[in-house]
Amino acid sequence: MNRVYLFLIVSMIGMQVFSQAKKPVADFEEKVFDFGEIKEDGGKVTHSFTFKNTGDQPLIIHNVRASCGCTSPEWTRQPVQPGKTGFVKATFDPRNRPGNFNKSIMVYTNGQESTIVLRITGKVLPREKTIEDIYPRAMGPVRLKSAHFSFTRIDPKAVKTEELELINTSDNPVKIEFENVPKHLQLKMEPETVKPGQKGKIVATYDASVKNDWGFVVDQIYLKMNGELNRQNRLSISATIEEDYSKWTEEQMANAPVIEIDDRVFDFGEIKQGEKVSHAFIVTNKGKANLILRKVRASCGCTAIQPDKTVIGPGESTKIVAIYNSAGMSGRQNKSVTIYSNDPKRSTLLLRLSGTVVK
Repeated sequence: MNRVYLFLIVSMIGMQVFSQAKKPVADFEEKVFDFGEIKEDGGKVTHSFTFKNTGDQPLIIHNVRASCGCTSPEWTRQPVQPGKTGFVKATFDPRNRPGNFNKSIMVYTNGQESTIVLRITGKVLPREKTIEDIYPRAMGPVRLKSAHFSFTRIDPKAVKTEELELINTSDNPVKIEFENVPKHLQLKMEPETVKPGQKGKIVATYDASVKNDWGFVVDQIYLKMNGELNRQNRLSISATIEEDYSKWTEEQMANAPVIEIDDRVFDFGEIKQGEKVSHAFIVTNKGKANLILRKVRASCGCTAIQPDKTVIGPGESTKIVAIYNSAGMSGRQNKSVTIYSNDPKRSTLLLRLSGTVVK
C-alpha cells in the first residue's frame, strides 16, 4: 500500500510540473526602455518590446493598457506559437509634456505570468516658445498673456494691484485706452503707446471698499486701440471679496456668529413645465454675536427673496424664500442659492433646490 501511495504522490507532482511546463511564457528581451533625451517638437517616438514564447502552448495577449493617454500601445494580435516571437509596441507623444517621464504599459496574457509590466522612460527637452505660446490671447494688433485679471481673494476693505503683460505684434505703434471702467477699478497702460515689437503691461488696481459687494464678482472692460473700440477686445476682471479670518484668536472664534440652516437641500419632486415652486430655508444664528447676512444670490432659473432681516441676533432665526420658475425647462434640475455671511467658519454657504420638470 505504501508503494501505491508513493506512486500516486509522485504522479501528482509530475502532473503539476507537466501542467506548469505546458503554460505559455512571454520572455521579453527587456522590460524597461530609456528613450534618453527627446525634443518636445521632435514628434512621436516608438519602441518595440520583443518577446519569445518559451512555453509549450500558444501565448495570447488579451489586452495592453498604458498608464496615460500620451502612450499608444500596439501588440501582436494573433496567438504566438511556442518558440515564436511577438511584440508590444509603445508610442510616446512628447508634445506639451516637457521634463522627465516614466510610463508603464500593462500587458495581460494567458501565460504563466498573467500580467507583465513594461516601462518607457526618458526626458523631454522643452521646445523654444513662440510669441503665440507666451502671449496666447490675440486682440487686434496686440497679443496678451491672458484676457483675464484674477484678483482671487480680497478683503472687503483692501486695495490690490495686478499686472498683465502684452506685446505689440503689428508694424505700427498702438495706443491703448480703456472703456467701461467702473469706479472701483483703475487701469493704466505702461507705456501708454506700445511700439512695434515692444512689450507693455496693463496695471489694474482694485478697491474692494468701493465695489461694496461680496463673494465672486466679475467686471468686463473693453480695450480701445488707436481710438477705435472693438467689443471683442474685452478683459474680464474677477475677485472673490470676503473677510480674512485667518488671524482671529481662539477667543474671537468662540464668540463669533454661527450660521445654521434647517435643511440645505430641497427636492421639489416632479412638477409640470411652467409651474413655480417655492421653499423657505430657515436660517438660525447658533453663535454668540450678531449674524450678518451680507448677500443672497440665486443661480439661473431661481429667485431668492431677501430675508426679512439681515442682522440676526444669537438664537434668532429668519427665512430665505427661494422661488423656482420651470418655464422653458425640462428634465432634471439643480439650482442653487448662495449665502454670504460673517460666520468666520462658513462665510459662504450653498443651498440647493432640485427636482424634475416634465412637459
